[in-house]
Amino acid sequence: MKKIIAFLLLLILAQRISAQATSVLFIGNSYTSVNNLPATVQLLALSKGDTLFTDVSAPGGYTFQQHTTNTTTLAKISQQQWNYVVLQEQSQMPAFPQSQVQTEVYPFATTLDSLIHENDSCTETVFYMTWGRKNGDASNCSSYPPICTYEGMQQGLRESYLAMGQMNDATVVPVGMAWKKIIADSLSFDLYQTDQSHPSVYGTYLTACVFYSVIYQKSPVGATYYSTIPDTIALLLQQTAEAIVFDSLSLWFESGNIPFAGFDFSATGTTVTFQSTDLNGTQFQWDLGDGSSSTQQNPSHNYAPGTYTVSQIVTGHCLNDTSTQTITVLPSGIMESDIHSDEKIFYSDGRIHIQSEISNSLVFYDVLGRKVFEQAINKNKSVQFINSNLPSGCYIVVLKNNEEINSIVKVLIPK
Repeated sequence: MKKIIAFLLLLILAQRISAQATSVLFIGNSYTSVNNLPATVQLLALSKGDTLFTDVSAPGGYTFQQHTTNTTTLAKISQQQWNYVVLQEQSQMPAFPQSQVQTEVYPFATTLDSLIHENDSCTETVFYMTWGRKNGDASNCSSYPPICTYEGMQQGLRESYLAMGQMNDATVVPVGMAWKKIIADSLSFDLYQTDQSHPSVYGTYLTACVFYSVIYQKSPVGATYYSTIPDTIALLLQQTAEAIVFDSLSLWFESGNIPFAGFDFSATGTTVTFQSTDLNGTQFQWDLGDGSSSTQQNPSHNYAPGTYTVSQIVTGHCLNDTSTQTITVLPSGIMESDIHSDEKIFYSDGRIHIQSEISNSLVFYDVLGRKVFEQAINKNKSVQFINSNLPSGCYIVVLKNNEEINSIVKVLIPK
């Protein structure tokens, strides 16, 4: 009896873990199944503390058209409510002439997208932008010269996948562009297998890093799962995926529904105005850090002097994302002349010089009120230190004794 109860408890726990996991269905062909891309993404996510459940339908050489009538694919789409369904077309077809792509690719991409949303309107369709073959598409080069080279084929794939994202209000996973960056750097390892088409373990790992960035809206840098590749190369591939995804967020995500939170802020006296830099947000919830909240996209708020943690939750369609920053609001009306007579602070010869008889710490803020540097100082003693970490510019420096502000002064660090 005890064994049965223990088994049931484990079963319930497993069901709860599964319910909390992000679920992704991969629909494609050998570019998805070789080296088991879904499992690679899953293990990468797990090493970052994220739980991912995956399933796959990826017969070799399959096209979108074939998937629209494949019983396994259709059954997997409808078997549960997915967070994401990945669509990967046959490797050559999206690079063909647009007139051909419009009849042989786009209609079936739309059919699959419709089936996905008929099953669950909250599922996000993501199009898996693949890579050009190492030396172009030799088998079709004579009939369509633009794909005779890797560069030409990659450009065709990029344009078609972005178009599919736009047509279907879907997200694009820019795997091919991450490959392009690594290929351009002419590194010692090869993303391709010897057939110059399918991914090596390096290629699959890079692809998984890009998928992680899109699915979790987070950097893959720091993942401790390296597949079978050296950790130094794994880190390089993680950094490349991060750069490609997050340097062009609007390009890959604007047509879809995945929200990205983010905000800037400016201050006039003690009134702080927040400017949302979100992507795909439709609803906003702010925790302004002092017990106040707002549902405006760009709220303004009057603070008492102090330091506050501000959080923004952005909701878009069925997903949400959070951004958090710490801000410091300084007392209004305090000018440089208000510095206490027995304290001195100035910049000279590459050093900040401080002399104080009443303060035990100083804090540097940039012009937006963000804390950028803090240093403990000794009372009754001239202190100097190399300020090598701060770029040139104007800073507000606050001299304090514990939490009590004694003086505020502007300091200019020249170029």
